[in-house]
Amino acid sequence: MTRRFDLLIFDWDGTLMDSTDVIATALQMASADLGLPVPSEADARHIIGLGLQEAISLLQPTLPEFRYSEMVARYRWHFYRQDEQLRMFDGVAKTIPHLHNAGFWVTVATGKNRTGLDHALDMSGLRQYFHYTRCAEETFSKPHPAMVLELMDLCQVPPDRTLVIGDTSHDLQMARNAGVSGVGVAYGAHETASLQEYEPLYVAESFVDLAAWLDRNA
Repeated sequence: MTRRFDLLIFDWDGTLMDSTDVIATALQMASADLGLPVPSEADARHIIGLGLQEAISLLQPTLPEFRYSEMVARYRWHFYRQDEQLRMFDGVAKTIPHLHNAGFWVTVATGKNRTGLDHALDMSGLRQYFHYTRCAEETFSKPHPAMVLELMDLCQVPPDRTLVIGDTSHDLQMARNAGVSGVGVAYGAHETASLQEYEPLYVAESFVDLAAWLDRNA
């Protein structure tokens, strides 16, 4: 079968790692610690995928910017307390090496910071299979196209050979802004209806479903 894409850009949380519940809970607990309104689970899940600064500005719009560091510190404390609960989705440990060995450029674009992503890569045991990674703190946050554009430049792959894969509308809007194709996954932070608004090529019901789609179509 003729290959359609050369560069695969994966989101991390909610796409490769089953972490959306942990993130949402940590955001709620951090808000409570600072005496701020505790967001609903739906609101907390909605901002997953954004950089922490952007996420806080949306989740706690009355919080002065000089206090963002307090919110970040409490969020990270609660998140890492739940570290041992985090697992890669079924099929990830097999599929990522398979895609790498098949000759794809396998990359990550995430709202995590560099320290958080490096920790997650080490936990997963998959670091060696990702050619490049980009974090929100290193460039513009989703849905700005910068992470996609930078990864395309590093891999020397044009837009029509690039595919973004993510569980949020932020991922798919980033893909659209960069002029590349997107695939959504319905098992993460955002519901299928919000993903469909950005006209992805496909919305996978599980990572195993996504892996099968990539084998058939990528």
